Amino acid sequence: MSGIALVPIHLAEGPSLLRHLEKRLAATFGLAVEARRPWFDPDRAYDASRGQYNSTLVLAQLQGGAGEAYDRVLGVAGVDLFIPVLSYVFGEAQLPGRAAVMSLHRLAPEIYGLPADPARLFARAVKEAVHELGHTYGLIHCREPGCVMRSSTYVEEIDLKEERFCAACGRAVRPGG
Repeated sequence: MSGIALVPIHLAEGPSLLRHLEKRLAATFGLAVEARRPWFDPDRAYDASRGQYNSTLVLAQLQGGAGEAYDRVLGVAGVDLFIPVLSYVFGEAQLPGRAAVMSLHRLAPEIYGLPADPARLFARAVKEAVHELGHTYGLIHCREPGCVMRSSTYVEEIDLKEERFCAACGRAVRPGG
């Protein structure tokens, strides 16, 4: 099997968000995209002392098992992610590689005391998904202001980006495309 597997991890948003991601990622990468239940125990990555999930451990689990049947595997988590040297991360990916994971937790306006905004959450989710999958193609952070590969430390920086690659990053992902 080829294409991209979307793996929901403790995702409360429901199937509409995954369907939205499936469509946008298929259009961006030119690959079939399908949601796939986890074949591993994501709770093995939970760190009780932090109340968060270690994204590196989730990433390691995504790489094996059923994930090996796909060109790319993207974990879509509804929980907060971290790496030991940072308080949180929006996502993490192999650079280059096949697996990536992203979190919706800090993309939701409600976490910042704002009203729920599904459209904003969906837009942020697409940008983060494309960004993390871009890393799997070997892309590093881009300096172009609107490029989806621009680094984002704060959610407001995600809002400033486009959901697509700049010309140079786009050529690296889809040569000749």
